[in-house]
Amino acid sequence: MVLGIGVDIIEIERIQQSVEKYGDHFLNKVYTETELNYCMSKGNKYQHLAARFAAKEAVFKALTTGWNKDVGWQDIEIYNEPNGMPLVKLKGELESFLSNGKNLKISMSHSRDYVTCVAIIFREI
Repeated sequence: MVLGIGVDIIEIERIQQSVEKYGDHFLNKVYTETELNYCMSKGNKYQHLAARFAAKEAVFKALTTGWNKDVGWQDIEIYNEPNGMPLVKLKGELESFLSNGKNLKISMSHSRDYVTCVAIIFREI
C-alpha cells in the first residue's frame, strides 16, 4: 500500500550557484558530513549535490509532514549502497517515522543540466 509519493527536479546550475554564493553556510545547512564527503569526492560534485537536494525534497513531499522548526535538511541523509543504489536515513524527529512496517525507496536520475528524484513510502500488505 502506497502511503506517500514525492518527486522533485532541480537544475544542477542552481545548486552550483548556491554553493558559489553562500559556500559552507549553504553546504553545512543542507548536507550531512557523509553526504559532503561523498559529493566532494566526485568529479562532478554539483551533480551529486543536486541529486541529494532533489532527493531530500522528494522525501519531504512523500512524508507529507510539512516543514516545521523541529525538522531540517540534515534530518534526511542520502547515501549509497556499494552497488550504487541510493538509500535514505531519517534522523531527529523523523527517525521513528518508518516504523510499523513502513518502507521508503528513492530513485534518482540526471541529465547534463537536471537532476530528478522520486520517493515512495509504502507498507507491505
